[in-house]
Amino acid sequence: MALQEYFGETCPHCIVMKPMVEKLEKELGVTVEKFEVWNNDENAKKLETVDKGLCGGVPFFFNTENHQFICGGTDEETLRAWMKGELESKQ
Repeated sequence: MALQEYFGETCPHCIVMKPMVEKLEKELGVTVEKFEVWNNDENAKKLETVDKGLCGGVPFFFNTENHQFICGGTDEETLRAWMKGELESKQ
């Protein structure tokens, strides 16, 4: 499963999500590939390609296998379900 997080370095919602992402990566034994998009043009272009108008902002969490995504900050339960590929509906 390929999990991706697109974030902005100083984005307040992204900063809040960071410890939760790190905790769940350790707990579940998964890795979320992280792409900073506010200061990196290449990553910003990648976000545009992946996002396709789904979110339009950060944080944006995307599963490249099942296309489940989370737009914006969320709670730990929802993030855990996304990391496990068990998110019931697209956010």
